[in-house]
Amino acid sequence: MTDTPFVRPDVRMFLAYLNSLPGPKMHELEPAAARAMYVASKDVADLPLGELPTITDLTIPGPAGPIPARVFDAAERREPGPVMVFFHGGGFVIGDLNTHAGFCAEASRMLNMPVVAVDYRLAPEHRWPAAPDDCEAAARWVASNPSELGRTATSLVVCGDSAGGTLTITTAMALRDAPAAVPVIVQAPIYPAADARSDYPSFAEFGDGYLLTRESMGWFDDCYRADRDHIRGAPIRGDLAGMPPAVIITASLDPIRDQGRAYAAALIAAGVQVIYREAVGNIHGFITLRQAIPSAQSDVAGYLIALRAAIMEAEATRVMRQAAGA
Repeated sequence: MTDTPFVRPDVRMFLAYLNSLPGPKMHELEPAAARAMYVASKDVADLPLGELPTITDLTIPGPAGPIPARVFDAAERREPGPVMVFFHGGGFVIGDLNTHAGFCAEASRMLNMPVVAVDYRLAPEHRWPAAPDDCEAAARWVASNPSELGRTATSLVVCGDSAGGTLTITTAMALRDAPAAVPVIVQAPIYPAADARSDYPSFAEFGDGYLLTRESMGWFDDCYRADRDHIRGAPIRGDLAGMPPAVIITASLDPIRDQGRAYAAALIAAGVQVIYREAVGNIHGFITLRQAIPSAQSDVAGYLIALRAAIMEAEATRVMRQAAGA
């Protein structure tokens, strides 16, 4: 007999509201309408962006044309240091620079570093591997320290949620195998879809009624059409040795929770340093639900505090190795 999972009171209230809404579900809409629905829900579900001295739109050269991007920075000017490259979630179909702006601003404030958000191409107009191609290109561009960036990156931190978590992993892999101008010192996937081929218990347990459903995941997969035999479609299947240290967070009520757990375990087995956190009683998507689910702010804060410590340690190690000529 399976124990009843713990659901936080504010999560329970939000799910009751969400599951009672009339009208079609997102996966029953055309992609353009689903994107508009997601954007429209942002101000209801998430906290305001807040004060930030620097918010600058950029255009990054990409493999199929310009890639829109945005710099979020809690400082107007900076000495050289780490820069985060962020890839938004949304099943590779929805999401943009606005839907995750609140989290990017919060990350910049708490980590005290610039965050470059990447608006990669979306499916089904641009199917796999358009998204990983764009994200790799964007990370390499940031690493090259172009004048347009206005900040000097000594190293990169790659981060993203859900689909963006997958892109975080594939980008870290690509830059491990063919290094950019500066290294990736930390990978920080948030509830990543790391192994879409496998049928983990969490998929069956939380595939209905917990925001991200098996129907919506099927819709996202059909739009994206990734090759699940390729490491850019299921990155856990690749060689993980030599990957950068990881800070990973999942949600205990998430149908893809076990993919994040499995990825953390596989990294540890490959000898990679890992900090793993789980938002117990919370659901998929919580980093952009901090107004609808107030307790999610503590999950975000705890994750960013752990990430800050990992970045400080990894950057210190990079500097010492560089000084030693290693």
